[in-house]
This record gives sequence, structure tokens and C-alpha cells, in this order.
Amino acid sequence: MSNPEPYVRYLGGETGHRGFFGGTASKTRVFLLAVFIGGGMVGMVMGLGLPALIVAVTGVGITMLTTARTHRGTVLERRRKRARARARRRLGTDEFVPYEVGAWDQLQEAINQGSKEEMRAAERAMVKMRANPDGSDGMGWLQYASNMPGIAWHAPIGEQPYLSVAFSVSGQLRGMETAAALTRAANAWGKFLARRAAPSSLIRDVQTLTRVLPPDSARQQLWVKTRLESVHEDWTAAQRDSFEAQKLSYDEVIRKSSADAMVQRHYVVVSWPLDQQFTDAAAKFGLGRDAWRVLMADQIRATERGLDDAKMGDVRALTAKQTTALMLHQQNPHLPIDLTRTVDPLRAGLRSHDEFSAHVVEDVDPTSLIMGEDGPVSPPVTWWHRTAAIHGENLAVAGRSPLWCLDLLIGRELTFVRSVSFHLHLVPAGQAKAKARADVVRDLAGVMADQQKGRLVSDDSTTRMSAAQRRSADLAAGSHHHGVDWIGFITISAPTRDDLAQASRQLEEACATGLGIERLDWQDSFQSAASGTTWPIGRGLRPAAPTMASRAINRLAGRTEKEALS
Repeated sequence: MSNPEPYVRYLGGETGHRGFFGGTASKTRVFLLAVFIGGGMVGMVMGLGLPALIVAVTGVGITMLTTARTHRGTVLERRRKRARARARRRLGTDEFVPYEVGAWDQLQEAINQGSKEEMRAAERAMVKMRANPDGSDGMGWLQYASNMPGIAWHAPIGEQPYLSVAFSVSGQLRGMETAAALTRAANAWGKFLARRAAPSSLIRDVQTLTRVLPPDSARQQLWVKTRLESVHEDWTAAQRDSFEAQKLSYDEVIRKSSADAMVQRHYVVVSWPLDQQFTDAAAKFGLGRDAWRVLMADQIRATERGLDDAKMGDVRALTAKQTTALMLHQQNPHLPIDLTRTVDPLRAGLRSHDEFSAHVVEDVDPTSLIMGEDGPVSPPVTWWHRTAAIHGENLAVAGRSPLWCLDLLIGRELTFVRSVSFHLHLVPAGQAKAKARADVVRDLAGVMADQQKGRLVSDDSTTRMSAAQRRSADLAAGSHHHGVDWIGFITISAPTRDDLAQASRQLEEACATGLGIERLDWQDSFQSAASGTTWPIGRGLRPAAPTMASRAINRLAGRTEKEALS
């Protein structure tokens, strides 16, 4: 039997849909160039002459310089980040305090009856106190009962509302697997996504999340404790010394086996947009929110079956408490990831503040106690978090196997706690094929124009064209493939500022050398909101706007018939 062909796919160079005039320049550059060129032409027509021409040429030159892409971003982006950070500090939104009814009433009373200084202090404190942290702004629950899948209801400002459910999975590969098993697993995952990208599907976004953290030795310690012989009163001193030596030996084994080791916890988050298609489908089950829950129960069961078919191992929908416990653990890794007894699904944020390059969380370590003045208390802890985005255009064009992220997940050089998340927006084949064809035509026309005029064809043009050609080939008729928009996020965590800086350098080096990621886009100046992109809530990807033809087809499709069974 011949060996199976390696499962290799080309990633990198995807820079999104081209503009009307070709290329992938930012909208800011196109807008400013249009303003200065149009203003200069109008000024010349109105008789302003040379001054208007000088202003237009100067504006075009400044625009080209400030919007030029570098390995640290553009000048305009850096200035925008600094301005955003200053505005947040001025408004007080760079700090977060969990909402409490009693504290809020006291602040309200201070505003109504206090002095001017008390009123100003109360107003600043009210700005800091919010129900949800920035990373989960506008999040509530459609269903958060015990022993039932938690259905989160999201209504972020300026975005379409949606529902999300997190699923815990054990992963496709466990132990030593053959290349054939790896290929089957990759094909199964591709089929899972393709079946949910059809226009008739209610699902539009899928998030994969891997939490990399030190191993929890509590189960091993419990195993040792239950199997050690109990102390007897008639033991001699030598027997007691031998018993204590055994305990120390077991502790040393557990400590050495878990030193510098990291384990992974895998999750898949699925999102359902609350659009007309969803409400029409829910109307078949009844009226109001109860119909939504019935429809979601059917969708959750179908998703679990799909993840089973995708060979994701042990699949289990998380309850609202389990989802919230995971979010709290990501903010404070000292909180056990499976501790749900004390979790309130309506309190998903911990006290924190933002620095320019860090999201700083202040909490306690409930797993240890220290003696205080009033008895044993949990010691305070501080965790520093930083999030970076992985864009397709910053990824080197190369063939990659399904294990191309392995260095990021289990790399020996990366010993810090981290969360790795990829967001996938599923695009029906018709829309994806139309975009890919348009991109190929425009890129090819640009390359041919350069060749005919004798200009040197840039690497960016050929890279964009080859990426568009691959997308078009993947979407050929009969392939049963669909399109996808994607983005990746990595959140790293460290107990101190210096440790976070060192972890940032280690991550950049590992991504550049092992993964071919040429640049990590650090989400500075809004790190608290960026932390939510690696939480199990489906945040972080703004899908591309549909084309005019796609919107026309959707309008022609209309709504489902009321008399229809489905």
C-alpha cells in the first residue's frame, strides 16, 4: 500500500478583497489621496493656481509617508494608538471595576447630595464601574441554568447581535498518530466547516481556542494521599522517618514531572447571528425566546454530532458557569479552570486596569493561604496580559501541514501561560468564488500592465495574484469547498511586567522562526478589549462586507414562507 500524500495547504498572502482600482491600500490612504487630489483640481479650476497645487502635492506626499507600511505599522496607526491611550486615560475607561449594587447606590447618592469634589470623584468612579469588562462588552445569557448548555447572547455596540456556545473538545490527535490519521482528521475538520458555510446554515462564525497552562497536580496529590499508609502510634522513630521520607519523595516526583511542563485545553466556539434567517427558523418552534431556546437546543445537538464526525474526541457543550470559569481563569490563571462552584455567570470580569501594552488584572490566589491579622487569607496576585493579532498578509506564503502551529502550542521555548485562538467567518461558495475571480482579474491586469510598460513587477503583486489564483482553484465547481475569512490572536500572561516583556520577545522570535509569521500586530492601547478575542465568546473578527451582487441575491431570496415546514 502506497503512503498517502502529505496534507499541505498554502497559507499567507491573503490581503482581502481588492479595491475598485486594484491593490490593497488602506481605506484611509485612498480617502486622503482622493481629498487632496480632488481639492487640488477644484482649486486649480477656481483660479487659486500654484498655492492650490502646492497644498495638494504636499498633502499627497504626507499621506504616502504616514500610511506606508513598515514592520512596526504605519506612522498614522502609531499616532492613532497613542491618541486612543490618552483619551482612555482622560475619560477613565482604562480601568474596570465590577458592578456592585451597593457601591453604585453610594456613588449615585454622592452625585446627588455631595460636594463638587465628591461629585467629580463619584463620576470618575462610575465610569470605571461596569457590568462587563471591555473584552465582553454587551454580553448576556439566553440560557444559563445548571446542567444545561450555556447560550451567551451578545449585543456589542456597532455590531450585529449573535448567540454563541462553547464546546470542550479533547482534540483530534492523542498520542502517536500516523500521517494517514492526520490527513483524515484534517479532511474531517474541513468537511465540518464546509457543511456549515452553506447559505441555508444558521452558523456563520467558528472559533478554535487552545489554552496552554501548567499542569494541575491536584489529582496526583490526591492519588498519593489516598494510597499512603496512615501513621500508627506504635511506629518507631525509624519508621516515622521512613514515612516522612516517602512523602518527600512523592512530592519531589510530582514537582519534577510538572516542572517546565505545559498542557493544552481545547475548545470550539460556534456563533449564530441573530438575523432574519434565524428568527424565521425559530418562528417554526413557537413564539418568543422559548422558541429561540428550542431551536438552539437542536443546533447544539447537531454541532456536537458534527464535532464528533470531525474526530474532535470527547465533545461537551459548556454550561454558563463553565464558560465563565474559563474566562475568569484566563484573567487570573491562579483560579482553577474547572472551579465552577463559586462562579456567577453574570460576573465575568475581575478588577483590572490598562497600560499602553498590557492588561493588568488584580485578584487573589484562592488555592493558597497566608496568615493575616484576622486569620488565614488568600494572598493578592497580579497578572499582566498582552494580545497580538495574526493577519494573513503578515504570514509568509508557504505550504503548511495541519501541524504548522505546533511550535506555538507545545514549543519548549515558550514556557509562559498563553491562549491561542483562530476566528473563522464562513463564506458561502458563491460569494467567495465571485470575490476570488474579481481579485484574480484585477491582480493579473495590474501585472500585465506593468510588464507592457516595462516596469519591474513587484513581489507584492505576484504574491497577491498567486494567493487569489489558489483561492479560485480551491473553489472550482465540484470541489464542494466554501470560503472563509480568518484572523488569529495570541494572549500571553505573566506575573510581572518584566516577565511579560521577556515573553513578548520569546513569542515574536518563535513566530518568526518556526511559524513564518513576519509580524505580530500587538493590540496596544486597548489591551483589555483585545483580551476578549481569546475568550470563548466569539469576539475578534469583523467579516468583510458582502458585495452588491450578494446583497441583491439575498434580497431576492426573501424570507421563508410561513406555511412551509422548514
